[in-house]
Amino acid sequence: MKNKIQTATALVVFMFVNNMIAQSNKDLYAGIEIGSKGVKVSVLDVDNIKRGNYEVKKFWTENVGIAKGISINGNLGEEEILKTIKVVKENLKTIETEFKVPSENVFLIGSSGVAMAKNHKDLIGRMKAETGKDLDFIDASQEGKMLMKGLIPPNKYKNSLVLDIGGGNTKGGYVDVSAMEEFVFFPVSLNYGSITLTEIVNKKTKSEEISDYNSKSFEYMPELRAQTTAMFNSKPKAMDKSSVYFSGGAVWAFFTLSMNKTDENFCEFTMDDVISYDVVIKNNYARYKQMAATDKEIERVLNTYSQKHLISGNNILITLLENIPDVKNKKLYFSKEGQIAWLVSYIADRSKRVKKIM
Repeated sequence: MKNKIQTATALVVFMFVNNMIAQSNKDLYAGIEIGSKGVKVSVLDVDNIKRGNYEVKKFWTENVGIAKGISINGNLGEEEILKTIKVVKENLKTIETEFKVPSENVFLIGSSGVAMAKNHKDLIGRMKAETGKDLDFIDASQEGKMLMKGLIPPNKYKNSLVLDIGGGNTKGGYVDVSAMEEFVFFPVSLNYGSITLTEIVNKKTKSEEISDYNSKSFEYMPELRAQTTAMFNSKPKAMDKSSVYFSGGAVWAFFTLSMNKTDENFCEFTMDDVISYDVVIKNNYARYKQMAATDKEIERVLNTYSQKHLISGNNILITLLENIPDVKNKKLYFSKEGQIAWLVSYIADRSKRVKKIM
């Protein structure tokens, strides 16, 4: 009888503890983003998404260049597809076993840059077959809206422009308020990213010398400027915003390599900062290699991007800034949490308390 009571008591305690764990884990969310340059994994503990109260439990990246075949034949390569699926499966297991995130709170997403591939739907089907989870691809317009919702608080929407320089493309947008007092999002996008622009310039070079790349990159700037100007002209109100929030690998690299480290989420910079950085990456890259020997964050940047990628990404950043009128009097910010913006947006969309952007 005593053993039965002890067993029953142990069972009740076990069920109680499991229930408490389940309750504590219901606010845990995880997202895996398949981008042009790699796979990004985020785990969040969300208290109040409306107020922006959440803790980044962990964020990490896996360097899988799934999009490198797009500029060659318009498709994702078979080797890259297999590697990406393997990496996603491994990280899903980590999310489940290490962080105990409920399965219904785990999302997979493919970036608009990867969605440019003609065979991206093949990846959707194979990912579902291998993981049992849906892979949602988003276009540049959707991605821009998610950036707005995930990067900045709603009280800053009306005066802000968001821009993200990705590996495959550049996207963003701004919000206006309609007559019905609803937030209406206006997207902007550019079919150049750090990786795709590098591939375009590489095809024009005759050697692997960085001097050759710099020369061809300079020759391509008029075309890049023309496309960037066309993007802004299609949505002229974008240029009127007083604050511009940047995210993406190119801006992360610029800020990590050239600016003072800070714990602030929104880090201010100027056009002059970007120009100074541009001179170094093109003419004194060895300086960053020396710094990487003692700085792990700088080492991470150089392990993620080649010198050519950094040059291309910064060329895009420069052309964006050149098109913003009176840029020296605008507030320019790098958003350090840009890599989790889409996941925050996903969670916000599931909260009825958050005002929607149309």
